[in-house]
Amino acid sequence: MKITKLLNFFLLFAVLTVFVLSGCGKSEKEAKITSGEKPSDVKGNKTLVVDVNESIVKWVGRKVTGQHDGTVKLLNGEILMDSDKPVGGKFDIDMNSIVVLDITDPETNGKLLAHLKSDDFFSVEKNPVSKFEITSIENLSDATVPEMNYNIKGNLTIKGITKGIIFPAHIKYENGKLTALADFDIDRTEWDIKYGSGKFFQNLGDKMINDNFTLKLNITAK
Repeated sequence: MKITKLLNFFLLFAVLTVFVLSGCGKSEKEAKITSGEKPSDVKGNKTLVVDVNESIVKWVGRKVTGQHDGTVKLLNGEILMDSDKPVGGKFDIDMNSIVVLDITDPETNGKLLAHLKSDDFFSVEKNPVSKFEITSIENLSDATVPEMNYNIKGNLTIKGITKGIIFPAHIKYENGKLTALADFDIDRTEWDIKYGSGKFFQNLGDKMINDNFTLKLNITAK
């Protein structure tokens, strides 16, 4: 009996350790965050307009007890091309368009949505637009992530705070149409979104929220 209790204790300890590490540690696909990326000197000769209706930005947030997912819309965007190669771009993100997809109950969905828009998270009333400006796009000849052929560097502004980010993407351009796919994590606390973070608050237990959230991009420009 004592051995069984001891084994159960170690099993519980291991599970809790995994939860803590998942809330505070780095993920395998976490974007590199810098103080800011300097724009390159490369000048394009053509601009593609992002199709905001066809483009999709998905998000996934995780916590000890589960996860939530949804979408957010682009207000506008453009990709700068040098012949047939992407070299830059910029996007405006409509933070008022945040949608929660995994909760079907209208009341519960509305509560989470209101919380995400509050000062605990994205402060949408004060900061209705987030921005991403691509400073450089580098070809990946030896991509470590399958099918990712470019490394994108840029400056992401959320809640009025700008940080540099670097992440891999798959970009294809043919017949005047560009498609870009990316799937990466960013640490929300870098943009002063600290609610439920194990790095800043103790004894959160199952109330702890992972510092990293996932962005999945499917961008179309013509």
